[in-house]
Amino acid sequence: MKAISSILIAPILLLQFSCNSSKIADASAVSGSKSNKKIQVYTTAENTDLKLSLSNNFISNNTSQQTTSSVSINVNAEQTDQTFLGIGGAITDASAEVFAKLSPKKQQEFLNAYYDKTKGIGYSLARTNIHSCDFSSDSYTYIAEGDKDLKTFNIDHDRKYRIPLLKKAIETAGGKLTLFVSPWSPPAFMKDNNDILHGGVLLPEFAQSWANYYVKFIREYEKEGIPVWGLTIQNEPAAKQRWESCIYTPEAERDFLKNFLGPTLQKEGLASKNVIIWDHNRGEMLEKRANLVFSDPEVSKFAWGIGFHWYETWSGGPPRFESVGEVHKAFPNKGLLFTEGCVEKFDASRFQFWGNAERYGLNMINDFNNGTVGWTDWNILLDQNGGPNHVGNFCFAPIHADVTKDELIYTPMYYYIGHFSKFIHANAKRITQTISDKTLLSTSFKNTDGKIATIVMNQSDKDVVYNLTNGTLKTTITIPAHAIQTIVY
Repeated sequence: MKAISSILIAPILLLQFSCNSSKIADASAVSGSKSNKKIQVYTTAENTDLKLSLSNNFISNNTSQQTTSSVSINVNAEQTDQTFLGIGGAITDASAEVFAKLSPKKQQEFLNAYYDKTKGIGYSLARTNIHSCDFSSDSYTYIAEGDKDLKTFNIDHDRKYRIPLLKKAIETAGGKLTLFVSPWSPPAFMKDNNDILHGGVLLPEFAQSWANYYVKFIREYEKEGIPVWGLTIQNEPAAKQRWESCIYTPEAERDFLKNFLGPTLQKEGLASKNVIIWDHNRGEMLEKRANLVFSDPEVSKFAWGIGFHWYETWSGGPPRFESVGEVHKAFPNKGLLFTEGCVEKFDASRFQFWGNAERYGLNMINDFNNGTVGWTDWNILLDQNGGPNHVGNFCFAPIHADVTKDELIYTPMYYYIGHFSKFIHANAKRITQTISDKTLLSTSFKNTDGKIATIVMNQSDKDVVYNLTNGTLKTTITIPAHAIQTIVY
């Protein structure tokens, strides 16, 4: 079935009607049943011009198709699970530095693309780094070397690029972003290897000083009008990296939260900030982190939940989605947040490689179906070389900028993420569903206005006809090969 695109988010990222009125009429004729008033289908598909396009022509009125369709998705809106927090990406130094090189026109296009709920995909969640990370142009902290008492603490570095971008993102998002912050390493003098890079561990005599550092950062950012919703204790605490990194054993992370960070936040009037443990890969989250922290009431009281990444697949292993589900089942009152993921090993010839987008769809659907409340991509913007990055650890982002041409490059990943972020809103409830065939992947959420968003993904090489049912509603829809759809009803 050939798609007819009447409404789409175009590369200029303005939601607009097609200037071809005959296409609108054709689409209406194909899907002109009463269900047209109750249901909307948005599609992104490989080798087509469909990019978050309203495409009700994929709805079938053919009774025989409804009968012979081999795939059924049955949605039960009465049975709910986790409450949705948001979807977004990290506003890193790299993203902010690239943004600053764009013309004002392109800057506004970029902001609309991510944060405008109508013109773009409505990001509502954000992450940023506490001093430098690998996606900074250099390594830096907010204090002078050896300043244990933090008397020299200032965030002037961030005022040049990162804070202005954060403020503009918040404004474009309607005045609110759910922001959490993460450190990649304490300052070098606080670690046993005297190096902000290459792992090392926090020295016990600096634990209180390091806890105070989080407080200083949060307060300085909030003075700038940038509210902080939460924080992770340490980015990737089990990895010794050639960039900013610091190792915490499960017991060390627990004890730092229990004896220093948690009480310090409480003492300083910041107990409402949501503390996220782990912030590393999915595998073995329950056994090695969640059980240790969440089963201890004296430390669990300080922890909102657990964060995770997807890089367990780096060495070729499968995604560990079951690990997410195990934590959700064992601790249903704790939050599960995807805190970072990107496509590694940058290659400019693969900006439009569809498999990258399908990796996002696969991970997002499975993470949500296993109890995740929010999903945070890595850098929101990188340059044409996958950076800047001070250790050459270049990667992909959903949007790149060719700063030599003042152009934005929208990858398929951007549109796949948009199928979730544009249609699932804060405080939505995930609702249960069953799917009869593994050919398709799907998840569903019910928004607070009563509208349901069902996301369906087809990774196969063939179009698939499926029945979607919810109570008395039953409709038959075709999803093209290598496509993702959001059905709103």
